[in-house]
Amino acid sequence: MNCPYCGYSDSRVIDSRDVSDGIRRRRQCLGCGARFTTYERLQPVSIFVSKKDQRREEFSRDKLLRGVRKACEKRPLPTGVVEKLVDDIEAEVYRLGRSEIASTIIGDMVMEKLKKLDYIAYIRFASIYREFRDITALKQEVDTLLGNETGASHIGGSK
Repeated sequence: MNCPYCGYSDSRVIDSRDVSDGIRRRRQCLGCGARFTTYERLQPVSIFVSKKDQRREEFSRDKLLRGVRKACEKRPLPTGVVEKLVDDIEAEVYRLGRSEIASTIIGDMVMEKLKKLDYIAYIRFASIYREFRDITALKQEVDTLLGNETGASHIGGSK
């Protein structure tokens, strides 16, 4: 690990702590003495995602996070909730134990979690994921969403 301040290639670990999905290490550079933090995360085996057009690509947590963040953009959501949602989906994908998973399965996981989190984010994601062709298809999805309300309060949901 190179020091982010001076670039020296050696450091010593001062403190290690387990965090939710890895290890947090506090380090001190042996060159300049500066302290910095690194995070180590287990790299599970590669999982490939089969796309609707039959292409295959490696599962990317970052790509999933970008998509969910885009859907949740400018929504009044608590800090860290989007990252937690993506962590949960990623863990679920790996728990399935498959070497390949359909993109539709991941999309459905996202839809289900967003529906519970925020109706507006859900509709934003659904409009891209389900490829609504016109306003009628979008309206049907909103009507279905409102018809399924069970009295639970959702951020951005109206009563």
